[in-house]
Amino acid sequence: QVQLVESGGGSVQAGGYLRLSCVASGYAYRSRCMGWFRQAPGLEREGVAVIDSTSRTYYADAVKGRFTISQDNAKNTLYLEMNSLKPEDTAMYYCATDSIDGRTWYFGCRFGYWGQGTQVTVSS
Repeated sequence: QVQLVESGGGSVQAGGYLRLSCVASGYAYRSRCMGWFRQAPGLEREGVAVIDSTSRTYYADAVKGRFTISQDNAKNTLYLEMNSLKPEDTAMYYCATDSIDGRTWYFGCRFGYWGQGTQVTVSS
């Protein structure tokens, strides 16, 4: 059973920094795409960043240059470092990994397993 557990969210002022973590279990971590998504109230979920099985990284234009996705294979952990945070980054952030029947395509990966989310709030 695939499990993804996020942590690290919180409340910061604009310009601040947060690092999100996602611990994965229940599958061969190294062989998967991993990604971060976010959803603000009243809006659709959107992709933020992806790291694929070859460790290539991809970012949404809105976060490029400010966010960094990385992983520690030894710890089965995915990270999202968020710098220069803006109020528009406020959202619930979700970790995801791919599955053969996933319904969310993003940067060539088919995401189907999701964590429970961690809230990020950025005040102006």
